[in-house]
Amino acid sequence: MQMSSAELKAEARRLHGKLHKLGWEMQDCEFIAPTTLEINRLKKEHQAVILAHSYQTPDIMYGVGDYIGDSYSLSRMATEHPAKTIIFCSVYFMGETAKLLNPDKEVLVPRVAACSLADSITAEQVRALRKKHPHAGVVCYVNTYAAVKAESDTCCTSSNVVEVVEAMPQEEILFIPDQLMGQNLRNMTSKKIITWQGTCIVHEGFNPDSVHAIREQFPGVKILAHPNVPREWSPWWITLEAHRGC
Repeated sequence: MQMSSAELKAEARRLHGKLHKLGWEMQDCEFIAPTTLEINRLKKEHQAVILAHSYQTPDIMYGVGDYIGDSYSLSRMATEHPAKTIIFCSVYFMGETAKLLNPDKEVLVPRVAACSLADSITAEQVRALRKKHPHAGVVCYVNTYAAVKAESDTCCTSSNVVEVVEAMPQEEILFIPDQLMGQNLRNMTSKKIITWQGTCIVHEGFNPDSVHAIREQFPGVKILAHPNVPREWSPWWITLEAHRGC
């Protein structure tokens, strides 16, 4: 598609207005302007909606994304949008969740988009865990593949995990697959929590030194911790309940 210089300049200005606070120079915006213009044109032509997970890069979130958020909230947004095609800039399991909530819509995700946490457990392993712990209820974190969800009793997000676990009739709970969230969960419920060894390689990398460095750079800053970070963070936590996402 031919693009006029006026269109490209207008697009670069639009991008710069959104990205300059993140350190993007005008020349950076001019460089990606042809791509974002083309993507947004194709999006309208095919009546598609682009969902951008908050872990995506700024050019995707603010250049072409229609909605930005966490995985589950974006999937719910898709159910309310009239578009018949959902382009989910995310990892694969998020696209599966969007498809589960929107069975009549086409859902497209990047070809190579793995998640170390979702990849840490299979449906076969869940069945084996059930045999090993026959009296335990299985609570599955939403960051898993559909086949694993299907083998579980119920599914939760990071914001409702305590409520879901407390509502289970069993006193023993197999919490899969996030080991770190399961360990933290033990301090929030009286139920016996049995964990799996899965972790997110990003969350696993956080440590108290990271917190110290942030506090030195920004004195007085308030720091919130996601429920699936290592327990060593605990002295610096404000509250787990403050998190409202997944």
